[in-house]
Amino acid sequence: MKKPTLLNSLYRLVRYGYRLVRGAIGQGLSKLLLRANMVEYGANFRSNGVSIVDIRHPASMRMGDNVSLNNGLNYNRIGRQQRCMFVANYGGIITIGNHVGMSGTALICHCGISIGNHVLIGGNTAIYDTDFHPITAEGRRRGSHAEQAAKKPVRIEDDVFIGAHSTILKGVTIGRGAVIGAGSVVSRNVPPYEIWAGNPAKFIKAVDQ
Repeated sequence: MKKPTLLNSLYRLVRYGYRLVRGAIGQGLSKLLLRANMVEYGANFRSNGVSIVDIRHPASMRMGDNVSLNNGLNYNRIGRQQRCMFVANYGGIITIGNHVGMSGTALICHCGISIGNHVLIGGNTAIYDTDFHPITAEGRRRGSHAEQAAKKPVRIEDDVFIGAHSTILKGVTIGRGAVIGAGSVVSRNVPPYEIWAGNPAKFIKAVDQ
């Protein structure tokens, strides 16, 4: 194994210092952005990079303790990086529990999205509680599509792990301790302590306990 060169050591020292400074700035900006959107957050909130936050009154968002967010290509590098995005409109309510970790996760809420405790959500996962547009062609001709679209709450229970690049659709409940495989599209309820994967996601096996 080759020993680190002087150039390599300097590069890593500068990179480490840059990450520390950038991390501190991102943390401060993230908290300011949350407050500007009247988002409640608990103790030990951590944000690597700055999320996109747009909570439109009377919609609301609340996060518990020990929530950690990774945003953008400088954090949790798994490819197809994006920032976390929290958007709530039409009175939607986003609730995030304690000890939750997300990387580049998008929560788009027009009704209700609730995430329990000890949940991990892999990079670039999207969770939608709305169809965004009416299903019928006639409905799509009328304008104001988002208001007319079907919407149902999404519930993710405690101890769930969702793999990277997954999509969770409206009306879905993912039961406690369930695991969703990477790249899955979840359109129906997942029972507790089961592994589901695919498009559409299907039962694979029970979780070993």
